[in-house]
Amino acid sequence: MILDVVDQLEMKAKKRNVSLVVEDSRLSRYMVEADVEKIKQVLINLMVNAIKYGNEDGEVLVRTFDMDENILIEVADNGNGIPQKHLSKIFERFYRVDKSRDREQGGSGLGLSIVKHIIEAHNQSINVRSTIGTGTTFSFTLKKANIN
Repeated sequence: MILDVVDQLEMKAKKRNVSLVVEDSRLSRYMVEADVEKIKQVLINLMVNAIKYGNEDGEVLVRTFDMDENILIEVADNGNGIPQKHLSKIFERFYRVDKSRDREQGGSGLGLSIVKHIIEAHNQSINVRSTIGTGTTFSFTLKKANIN
């Protein structure tokens, strides 16, 4: 699933000279309790944002971690970061951190709200951490399927 999304976004990343790096595609080794198309939508949204708002000539890193009953997925960029005062609001509908930049690059302000809704519909949560000058990381978990 992750590699499919990376393939789909490769051209968009190349336009900004951004490298898409998958550190571990472990998700493909596990069955998860998830609507695959909806989770692809989550990954696409997070990765497109990382490409769009990260640095040109930058990197978008996708990592997965085995967390016993869950898989943790992280999408990180090495962009400018998001100021702390905005972090609690970025999942709100129509909220934009930099309104002038969004008008230039497109975007409705709905993407992260949709991401949060999809993850919560899977009874999971999404988190964000960001450091100015270093970048932003979004992380969420998916429950492993019980295959018995």
